[in-house]
Amino acid sequence: MMTTSQNTGPTHLRSRRRGDAPFYVLAALAGIGTGWVDVTINDLLFTALLVLVACMLLGLLRPRWPWRWVVVVGMFIPLTELAAYLVLTVKPTRAQVYGSFLASLTGVAGAYGGSLMRGVVDNLRQGK
Repeated sequence: MMTTSQNTGPTHLRSRRRGDAPFYVLAALAGIGTGWVDVTINDLLFTALLVLVACMLLGLLRPRWPWRWVVVVGMFIPLTELAAYLVLTVKPTRAQVYGSFLASLTGVAGAYGGSLMRGVVDNLRQGK
């Protein structure tokens, strides 16, 4: 009798997907925290700096496909502003809403910079 497994594909890819789950949670929490700071402080530069730092850290920790950290962190900022609008009746301005999307641009530099930094550190450790 032959049994089939639900988990098809190479085992290293399945363990990699499970291994990335805490980092996706960290990225979501960073996006929610950044969105909350954007709602309370309303400073676009500080919001952009937080996105840069969060994406750089995530790109350094998981350098493969750094664009995913920009997407995950960046999508939670406007969602947090929407939640603040619905729950707390905080009325963000149009500039604040547009700025929350623009803050993701710094995330691109952070994620790819962190990924590049990880590659340099790995090469230095190997003595290349």
